[in-house]
Amino acid sequence: MYVRKKKNSSGSASVQVIQKINGRYKVYKTIGCATTQQEIEKLVLLARQEIENISAQPKLFQSETDQAIEQAISTISNGDVRTVGPEIVFGKIYDSIGFNQIEETLFRHLVISRLAFPLSKLKTAEYLYRYQGVSLSVDAIYRFLDKLNDQLKCKVEQIAFAHTLKVLEGKISIVFYDMTTLYFEASDEDDLRKTGFSKDGKHQHPQIFVGLLVGLGGYAIGYDIFEGNTYEGHTLIPFIEQISAKFSLDKPIVVADAGLLSNDNINALEAKGYEYIIGGRLKNEAGHIKKQILADKFADGVIKSYKKQGETRLIVHYAKSRATKDAYNRKRGLLRLEKLVKSGKLTKSSINNRGYNKYLKLTGEVSIEIDYDKYSQDDTWDGLKGYVTNTKLTDQEVLANYKNLWHIEKAFRMSKTDLRIRPIYHRLRNRIEAHICISFTAYCIYKELERVLYLSKSNLSLRKAAELTHTIYKIKYTLPESKHTKSILLNMDESQMELCEIIKENY
Repeated sequence: MYVRKKKNSSGSASVQVIQKINGRYKVYKTIGCATTQQEIEKLVLLARQEIENISAQPKLFQSETDQAIEQAISTISNGDVRTVGPEIVFGKIYDSIGFNQIEETLFRHLVISRLAFPLSKLKTAEYLYRYQGVSLSVDAIYRFLDKLNDQLKCKVEQIAFAHTLKVLEGKISIVFYDMTTLYFEASDEDDLRKTGFSKDGKHQHPQIFVGLLVGLGGYAIGYDIFEGNTYEGHTLIPFIEQISAKFSLDKPIVVADAGLLSNDNINALEAKGYEYIIGGRLKNEAGHIKKQILADKFADGVIKSYKKQGETRLIVHYAKSRATKDAYNRKRGLLRLEKLVKSGKLTKSSINNRGYNKYLKLTGEVSIEIDYDKYSQDDTWDGLKGYVTNTKLTDQEVLANYKNLWHIEKAFRMSKTDLRIRPIYHRLRNRIEAHICISFTAYCIYKELERVLYLSKSNLSLRKAAELTHTIYKIKYTLPESKHTKSILLNMDESQMELCEIIKENY
């Protein structure tokens, strides 16, 4: 009997046990098929074991080699197996970006832990001990957090900005700003955590605002933290001025969504010499401009411009797909309102301009109805979106730049889902700020991994790549004769090998 590796038309290989009967070779048993060399070799070993099991003269005694291997394996414990994927992948990127300039080993551990296993600080301590062999008490982590933000936030932002400048080839001519809310499980407020309008729908929970500034592609520049009851429109100018002074930015074009559109912000930006592109609210425009918009005819993809005061203009774009979506959302909102009206749960306080509540009206003393005329009139705005700007860019360039705002929305989405920045369980301000600093650093690394996966034309998604790091192991063993202790990286599957090769080639 012997083992045969047979190539298949699909590209895989079948491993078979071949037996000679009456001078002819026949397949005694097919062990299996595989595509990678590593999997094929495993099947070959199984085939050889099968031959030994059916051999007419089985081995009665183990060889000295087998005995030595078994003896060595028997000494290996769970503590000798370490998960090293996060350090191999995220650790390399951490160093490459320049965060290794921060001479705090615990900071490195907390950032990589946030990337690999985004858990509570208690679970992080358990992870560090179990997978990294680092023994730390939760109290030690909290003491570090107490001093982290004051010492490291400025350094972290400087390193992140330098990396972004490098990725963008030394030029930051346009920046994108947005805010998000982060809520807390604790119900009590303090000087930072306040209840306010929540974008997450957690209106009863104390919250904070985090403002984030990124360059093209979503590469991080800086961030700041604001009290939970802050009006987001009041944060733009102080934040931009602070970042511009810190990094000597030469008046980049500022792009922000409609939440930051106010006369105060526009006047302040213009007074300080900034150009801007801000999402517009068409229904809030002056009457004569609204009349012009509604009088014009829009086909799919049409862009029209309307002069406002000074150098400011309003650009309006129509998209048929957006019109379909707008109509669908209005219909869904109407159905929800109709259900609430029938339930009798609505009160006078429900009549406001929040969302689709604007379609409610009061009739008589206590009766609440839906204003269907107002609902029908709104369909004239379906598919239209406005942009306010004072730049010299063409209308098409304004739209193209504003569309890049999705990168910052993606940054918040990645932070909230992949990095699980919320909910926050900390209560003390310095620990909250430290948690945000760690998460900001983790985002920079996560974003860089996304970049190299794209440049390498890999089919691995960002989330899949992160998951692969969980099962890259190193094993420590002791040689039975010499008693020397060694460690070896366990064989990886095809995807893990691809990821490690990408990291090796780029860093």
